[in-house]
Formats: sequence, structure tokens, C-alpha cells
Amino acid sequence: MPLRIIIQEGTAMSEGIPLLILALGTLGVVWFLAAAARKQVADAKGAPERSNVIRDHGGAPRQNMPGTEH
Repeated sequence: MPLRIIIQEGTAMSEGIPLLILALGTLGVVWFLAAAARKQVADAKGAPERSNVIRDHGGAPRQNMPGTEH
């Protein structure tokens, strides 16, 4: 049985769009959204190269906020 008969009409494969292009396009969209989210977080933190957690890791501990001493 030929593969063309197995594939239903109206699907992406029957319209000539290769599966590889769909997969690469999906990966590209996911990468773009992840990069946009990372930029948004970096802009909000004011540290585009690294997050504050990594930059300040290993330093002296912060002072307690007033009213939170145990």
C-alpha cells in the first residue's frame, strides 16, 4: 500500500510541507520565546549578563530586614 494512500488528505505532509521543516520551525519558535523571556527577566533585574543569584553567590550574607530577626 503506497504511503500517499495512508496519509489523509488535508494534513501538513500531504500539502508538501516536510516534517523536518515543521520540527525545525517549532524549535525556532521555542528558542525565540525562551530568549524573549530571558531578556524580560534580565531587564527586570537590571543584570543582562547574569542573574543576581549567580552574581552574588558566595558573598557575605545580606542583613535581615527590620522586624524579621528571630
